[in-house]
Amino acid sequence: MINNRSLLVVGGLAAIAWLASNSLYVVDETERAVKLRFGEIVEENIQPGLHVKVPITQTIRKFDTRVLTLDTDASRYLTLEQKAVIVDSYVKWQVVNPTRYYEATAGDELQAARLIQPRVDESLRNEFGRLNLQEIISEQRDELMIGPTNDLNALMRDELGVAILDIRVKRIDLPQDVSAAVYDRMRSEREREAREWRAQGQEESERIRANADRRRSVLLAQARARSETLRGEGDAEAAAIFSEAYGQDEEFFSFWRSLDAYRQSFEGDGNMLVLDPSSDFFQYLKSPTSTDQ
Repeated sequence: MINNRSLLVVGGLAAIAWLASNSLYVVDETERAVKLRFGEIVEENIQPGLHVKVPITQTIRKFDTRVLTLDTDASRYLTLEQKAVIVDSYVKWQVVNPTRYYEATAGDELQAARLIQPRVDESLRNEFGRLNLQEIISEQRDELMIGPTNDLNALMRDELGVAILDIRVKRIDLPQDVSAAVYDRMRSEREREAREWRAQGQEESERIRANADRRRSVLLAQARARSETLRGEGDAEAAAIFSEAYGQDEEFFSFWRSLDAYRQSFEGDGNMLVLDPSSDFFQYLKSPTSTDQ
Protein backbone atom coordinates (compact mmCIF):
# COMPACT_ATOMS: atom_id res chain seq x y z
CA MET A 1 0.00 0.00 0.00
CA ILE A 2 2.82 2.37 0.92
CA ASN A 3 4.66 1.64 -2.33
CA ASN A 4 1.50 2.19 -4.36
CA ARG A 5 0.87 5.44 -2.56
CA SER A 6 4.43 6.60 -3.23
CA LEU A 7 4.11 5.72 -6.88
CA LEU A 8 0.89 7.71 -7.08
CA VAL A 9 2.56 10.70 -5.43
CA VAL A 10 5.53 10.50 -7.77
CA GLY A 11 3.25 10.07 -10.75
CA GLY A 12 1.13 13.00 -9.65
CA LEU A 13 4.18 15.20 -9.22
CA ALA A 14 5.47 14.13 -12.61
CA ALA A 15 2.11 14.91 -14.19
CA ILE A 16 2.04 18.30 -12.51
CA ALA A 17 5.60 19.01 -13.67
CA TRP A 18 4.75 17.96 -17.22
CA LEU A 19 1.58 20.05 -17.18
CA ALA A 20 3.47 23.06 -15.84
CA SER A 21 6.28 22.72 -18.36
CA ASN A 22 3.84 22.45 -21.24
CA SER A 23 1.42 25.09 -19.98
CA LEU A 24 3.78 27.85 -18.90
CA TYR A 25 6.19 29.67 -21.15
CA VAL A 26 8.34 32.80 -20.95
CA VAL A 27 8.79 35.45 -23.62
CA ASP A 28 12.13 37.20 -23.27
CA GLU A 29 12.59 40.99 -23.39
CA THR A 30 14.16 40.74 -26.83
CA GLU A 31 11.32 38.63 -28.23
CA ARG A 32 7.69 38.76 -29.28
CA ALA A 33 5.50 35.69 -29.80
CA VAL A 34 2.27 34.43 -31.34
CA LYS A 35 0.08 31.58 -30.06
CA LEU A 36 -1.04 28.91 -32.51
CA ARG A 37 -3.75 26.30 -32.29
CA PHE A 38 -3.25 23.60 -34.88
CA GLY A 39 -1.28 26.11 -36.96
CA GLU A 40 -3.84 28.93 -36.73
CA ILE A 41 -2.94 32.13 -34.89
CA VAL A 42 -5.20 32.60 -31.86
CA GLU A 43 -3.19 35.30 -30.02
CA GLU A 44 -1.01 37.99 -31.59
CA ASN A 45 1.99 40.01 -30.46
CA ILE A 46 2.49 38.38 -27.06
CA GLN A 47 4.58 40.69 -24.89
CA PRO A 48 7.55 39.69 -22.66
CA GLY A 49 6.71 37.86 -19.45
CA LEU A 50 5.26 34.58 -18.12
CA HIS A 51 2.24 33.23 -20.01
CA VAL A 52 -0.05 30.18 -20.10
CA LYS A 53 -1.06 27.96 -23.00
CA VAL A 54 -3.07 24.80 -23.46
CA PRO A 55 -0.74 21.82 -23.78
CA ILE A 56 -0.68 19.79 -26.98
CA THR A 57 -3.30 21.87 -28.81
CA GLN A 58 -1.48 25.20 -28.59
CA THR A 59 2.08 26.06 -29.60
CA ILE A 60 4.14 29.20 -29.29
CA ARG A 61 6.37 30.76 -31.94
CA LYS A 62 8.88 33.33 -30.71
CA PHE A 63 10.63 35.93 -32.87
CA ASP A 64 13.74 37.96 -32.18
CA THR A 65 12.77 41.65 -32.22
CA ARG A 66 16.26 43.04 -31.90
CA VAL A 67 17.73 45.07 -34.77
CA LEU A 68 19.16 42.63 -37.30
CA THR A 69 21.68 43.21 -40.08
CA LEU A 70 21.38 41.92 -43.62
CA ASP A 71 24.53 42.14 -45.76
CA THR A 72 23.29 42.34 -49.32
CA ASP A 73 25.22 41.05 -52.30
CA ALA A 74 27.30 43.58 -54.24
CA SER A 75 25.25 44.70 -57.23
CA ARG A 76 25.94 46.62 -60.44
CA TYR A 77 23.79 49.72 -60.98
CA LEU A 78 23.64 52.36 -63.72
CA THR A 79 23.78 56.04 -62.83
CA LEU A 80 21.84 58.86 -64.44
CA GLU A 81 24.55 59.27 -67.09
CA GLN A 82 24.47 55.50 -67.74
CA LYS A 83 27.76 54.78 -65.98
CA ALA A 84 28.06 51.51 -64.07
CA VAL A 85 28.92 51.34 -60.37
CA ILE A 86 29.31 48.30 -58.13
CA VAL A 87 27.62 48.90 -54.79
CA ASP A 88 28.08 46.91 -51.59
CA SER A 89 25.47 47.73 -48.94
CA TYR A 90 23.75 46.46 -45.81
CA VAL A 91 20.30 46.82 -44.26
CA LYS A 92 19.18 47.21 -40.65
CA TRP A 93 15.75 45.64 -40.08
CA GLN A 94 13.52 44.61 -37.18
CA VAL A 95 10.37 42.55 -36.64
CA VAL A 96 7.54 44.90 -35.64
CA ASN A 97 4.44 42.86 -36.50
CA PRO A 98 4.91 39.24 -35.37
CA THR A 99 1.63 38.07 -36.91
CA ARG A 100 2.37 39.44 -40.37
CA TYR A 101 5.97 38.28 -40.10
CA TYR A 102 4.85 34.71 -39.30
CA GLU A 103 2.31 34.66 -42.11
CA ALA A 104 4.87 35.90 -44.67
CA THR A 105 7.94 33.94 -43.59
CA ALA A 106 6.72 31.24 -41.16
CA GLY A 107 9.13 32.82 -38.70
CA ASP A 108 12.18 31.86 -40.78
CA GLU A 109 14.84 34.58 -40.61
CA LEU A 110 16.60 33.30 -43.74
CA GLN A 111 13.34 33.40 -45.65
CA ALA A 112 12.82 36.98 -44.47
CA ALA A 113 16.31 37.90 -45.71
CA ARG A 114 15.59 36.33 -49.11
CA LEU A 115 12.42 38.43 -49.38
CA ILE A 116 14.03 41.67 -48.20
CA GLN A 117 17.11 41.59 -50.43
CA PRO A 118 15.34 41.86 -53.82
CA ARG A 119 13.32 44.79 -52.53
CA VAL A 120 16.47 46.55 -51.34
CA ASP A 121 18.17 45.85 -54.67
CA GLU A 122 15.23 47.31 -56.59
CA SER A 123 15.08 50.39 -54.35
CA LEU A 124 18.81 51.08 -54.71
CA ARG A 125 18.68 50.51 -58.45
CA ASN A 126 15.93 53.12 -58.80
CA GLU A 127 17.73 55.58 -56.51
CA PHE A 128 21.11 55.28 -58.24
CA GLY A 129 19.40 55.56 -61.61
CA ARG A 130 18.30 59.11 -60.84
CA LEU A 131 21.70 60.27 -59.49
CA ASN A 132 24.84 61.22 -61.33
CA LEU A 133 28.22 59.81 -60.40
CA GLN A 134 29.36 62.97 -58.65
CA GLU A 135 26.38 62.83 -56.28
CA ILE A 136 26.91 59.13 -55.59
CA ILE A 137 30.57 59.45 -54.57
CA SER A 138 30.05 62.66 -52.59
CA GLU A 139 30.32 62.83 -48.80
CA GLN A 140 26.53 63.33 -48.57
CA ARG A 141 25.69 59.98 -50.10
CA ASP A 142 24.30 58.67 -46.77
CA GLU A 143 21.66 61.39 -46.94
CA LEU A 144 20.65 60.07 -50.35
CA MET A 145 19.58 56.79 -48.72
CA ILE A 146 16.93 58.43 -46.53
CA GLY A 147 14.30 58.37 -49.29
CA PRO A 148 14.78 54.70 -50.25
CA THR A 149 14.83 53.71 -46.57
CA ASN A 150 11.51 55.43 -45.85
CA ASP A 151 9.83 54.03 -48.96
CA LEU A 152 11.06 50.50 -48.35
CA ASN A 153 10.13 50.69 -44.67
CA ALA A 154 6.50 51.45 -45.48
CA LEU A 155 6.40 48.63 -48.05
CA MET A 156 8.03 45.99 -45.81
CA ARG A 157 5.78 46.77 -42.86
CA ASP A 158 2.77 45.85 -44.98
CA GLU A 159 4.31 42.87 -46.78
CA LEU A 160 6.50 41.23 -44.13
CA GLY A 161 5.72 42.93 -40.84
CA VAL A 162 9.30 44.20 -40.53
CA ALA A 163 10.68 47.73 -40.29
CA ILE A 164 13.57 48.82 -42.50
CA LEU A 165 15.52 51.08 -40.16
CA ASP A 166 18.49 51.97 -42.31
CA ILE A 167 20.14 51.29 -45.66
CA ARG A 168 23.84 52.07 -45.80
CA VAL A 169 26.36 51.90 -48.61
CA LYS A 170 29.58 50.28 -47.44
CA ARG A 171 31.53 50.62 -50.63
CA ILE A 172 31.20 51.88 -54.18
CA ASP A 173 33.58 50.54 -56.81
CA LEU A 174 33.92 51.55 -60.42
CA PRO A 175 34.42 49.02 -63.21
CA GLN A 176 37.73 49.28 -65.02
CA ASP A 177 36.13 50.79 -68.10
CA VAL A 178 34.65 53.60 -65.99
CA SER A 179 37.51 54.22 -63.55
CA ALA A 180 39.87 55.78 -66.09
CA ALA A 181 37.25 58.24 -67.34
CA VAL A 182 36.22 59.16 -63.80
CA TYR A 183 39.79 59.70 -62.67
CA ASP A 184 40.53 61.82 -65.73
CA ARG A 185 37.52 63.99 -65.03
CA MET A 186 38.46 64.29 -61.36
CA ARG A 187 42.00 65.27 -62.35
CA SER A 188 40.68 67.88 -64.78
CA GLU A 189 38.36 69.25 -62.13
CA ARG A 190 41.17 69.51 -59.59
CA GLU A 191 43.45 71.19 -62.13
CA ARG A 192 40.71 73.70 -62.95
CA GLU A 193 40.26 74.47 -59.25
CA ALA A 194 44.03 74.82 -58.85
CA ARG A 195 44.16 77.32 -61.72
CA GLU A 196 41.35 79.31 -60.17
CA TRP A 197 43.11 79.39 -56.81
CA ARG A 198 46.39 80.42 -58.44
CA ALA A 199 44.65 83.20 -60.37
CA GLN A 200 42.98 84.44 -57.21
CA GLY A 201 46.31 84.30 -55.39
CA GLN A 202 48.04 86.22 -58.15
CA GLU A 203 45.30 88.83 -58.16
CA GLU A 204 45.54 89.20 -54.40
CA SER A 205 49.33 89.42 -54.63
CA GLU A 206 49.13 92.21 -57.22
CA ARG A 207 46.61 94.07 -55.11
CA ILE A 208 48.77 93.83 -51.99
CA ARG A 209 51.90 94.84 -53.93
CA ALA A 210 50.14 97.84 -55.50
CA ASN A 211 48.81 98.91 -52.12
CA ALA A 212 52.30 98.59 -50.60
CA ASP A 213 53.85 100.62 -53.45
CA ARG A 214 51.22 103.32 -53.03
CA ARG A 215 51.82 103.54 -49.30
CA ARG A 216 55.59 103.62 -49.91
CA SER A 217 55.22 106.52 -52.35
CA VAL A 218 53.00 108.40 -49.92
CA LEU A 219 55.41 107.85 -47.02
CA LEU A 220 58.43 108.93 -49.12
CA ALA A 221 56.61 112.04 -50.31
CA GLN A 222 55.65 112.91 -46.76
CA ALA A 223 59.23 112.33 -45.60
CA ARG A 224 60.63 114.52 -48.38
CA ALA A 225 58.17 117.27 -47.62
CA ARG A 226 59.04 117.05 -43.95
CA SER A 227 62.78 117.09 -44.68
CA GLU A 228 62.44 120.11 -46.97
CA THR A 229 60.44 121.89 -44.30
CA LEU A 230 63.05 121.13 -41.65
CA ARG A 231 65.88 122.07 -44.00
CA GLY A 232 64.19 125.37 -44.81
CA GLU A 233 63.59 126.08 -41.15
CA GLY A 234 67.25 125.23 -40.42
CA ASP A 235 68.52 127.43 -43.23
CA ALA A 236 66.31 130.28 -42.08
CA GLU A 237 67.50 129.90 -38.52
CA ALA A 238 71.16 129.71 -39.69
CA ALA A 239 70.70 132.84 -41.82
CA ALA A 240 69.15 134.66 -38.88
CA ILE A 241 72.00 133.63 -36.60
CA PHE A 242 74.57 134.57 -39.23
CA SER A 243 72.89 137.92 -39.87
CA GLU A 244 72.77 138.66 -36.17
CA ALA A 245 76.44 137.74 -35.75
CA TYR A 246 77.42 139.72 -38.85
CA GLY A 247 75.64 142.78 -37.53
CA GLN A 248 77.70 142.75 -34.31
CA ASP A 249 81.06 143.32 -36.13
CA GLU A 250 80.71 143.81 -39.85
CA GLU A 251 84.41 144.54 -40.42
CA PHE A 252 85.53 141.30 -38.76
CA PHE A 253 83.07 139.15 -40.75
CA SER A 254 84.08 140.90 -43.97
CA PHE A 255 87.69 140.01 -43.14
CA TRP A 256 86.69 136.40 -42.30
CA ARG A 257 84.78 135.96 -45.54
CA SER A 258 87.71 137.32 -47.53
CA LEU A 259 90.08 134.82 -45.89
CA ASP A 260 87.67 132.05 -46.72
CA ALA A 261 87.55 133.22 -50.33
CA TYR A 262 91.39 133.27 -50.44
CA ARG A 263 91.53 129.72 -49.07
CA GLN A 264 89.09 128.37 -51.61
CA SER A 265 90.78 130.25 -54.49
CA PHE A 266 94.34 129.12 -53.75
CA GLU A 267 93.64 125.48 -52.87
CA GLY A 268 95.43 122.87 -55.01
CA ASP A 269 98.22 123.16 -57.49
CA GLY A 270 98.34 125.08 -60.75
CA ASN A 271 95.60 127.56 -59.89
CA MET A 272 95.95 130.88 -61.70
CA LEU A 273 93.98 134.06 -61.18
CA VAL A 274 94.20 137.09 -63.49
CA LEU A 275 92.92 140.05 -61.51
CA ASP A 276 93.61 143.74 -61.21
CA PRO A 277 95.90 144.24 -58.19
CA SER A 278 93.82 147.17 -57.18
CA SER A 279 90.57 145.14 -57.03
CA ASP A 280 88.71 144.77 -53.77
CA PHE A 281 89.59 141.04 -53.74
CA PHE A 282 93.14 141.88 -52.52
CA GLN A 283 92.18 144.57 -50.08
CA TYR A 284 93.10 142.51 -46.98
CA LEU A 285 96.38 141.38 -48.57
CA LYS A 286 97.46 145.04 -48.84
CA SER A 287 96.27 146.21 -45.47
CA PRO A 288 94.91 144.51 -42.30
CA THR A 289 91.83 146.70 -42.63
CA SER A 290 89.74 147.28 -45.68
CA THR A 291 89.99 151.04 -45.29
CA ASP A 292 93.83 151.06 -45.61
CA GLN A 293 94.89 150.74 -49.18
